[in-house]
Amino acid sequence: MEMLGYVFVQRALVAGILVALLCAFVSFFVVLKRLAFIGNGIAHAAFGGIAVGLVTGLNPLFTASLLAISSAWVIGWLSRKGRLPEDTAIGIAFTAAMALGLIILNFYKGYVDIFSYLFGNILTVSLPELRLLGVVTIVVIIFLGIYFHDLLALTFDEETAEATGVPVTPLYFALLTLLALTVIVAVKVVGILLTSALIVLPAATGYQLAKDYRRLLAYSLLVSILTVLSGILVSYYLDLPSGATIVLIASFVFLLAFLYGQYVRRIRED
Repeated sequence: MEMLGYVFVQRALVAGILVALLCAFVSFFVVLKRLAFIGNGIAHAAFGGIAVGLVTGLNPLFTASLLAISSAWVIGWLSRKGRLPEDTAIGIAFTAAMALGLIILNFYKGYVDIFSYLFGNILTVSLPELRLLGVVTIVVIIFLGIYFHDLLALTFDEETAEATGVPVTPLYFALLTLLALTVIVAVKVVGILLTSALIVLPAATGYQLAKDYRRLLAYSLLVSILTVLSGILVSYYLDLPSGATIVLIASFVFLLAFLYGQYVRRIRED
């Protein structure tokens, strides 16, 4: 209880809960739609946007959002309209954005804590960042709630969904946009290099335990909230990097769920 007396810890816990909710909902569709690699590409592309913000004096998260969303759309367009496999399009987009970021930072003369952007530090979340995180979380959850069934149809069978009148292409690009926004706000918590793990592990863990999509979403929410909060507490008391601690705990929980799932399947087969 002593740690709750610090304002920065209170903000970190609120930010952790918001990010956990946001990543859990997005993770549900990322895993089912197999967009994990796209999330990784968007996270790396955000590095270029952060560099642009630092050099121009604009808010790095704002410029990172623009580049992340643009990269997501480019990846979606190349994979759907171009003659490139999706993983190839992702590789091109995020390596180009990373290279752009490194070149731009070469012209930046001030001090920049690159480590915090790469690996995150939730204990340094500011009030404006917390407000932004709250707005993004509300917008994303409302959108996913309104179009939940259409997105499910898109996830499982695009051709059938389109035949039944679901606007497949707009929803696909909207999902990529939400994924990009989630990546940006999660950067402060776990950093660019670890964000992709936070938007994959919750639903991947639930996938090992759930029998239907409702339970999968419930497990995803539970795992995301518990791992983020426990990661914050452990990192605070043991003085460890918060982002790495959260992802490591989430990975350990996934391993336990995987082993349990394998054990249950063997019993059923026997």
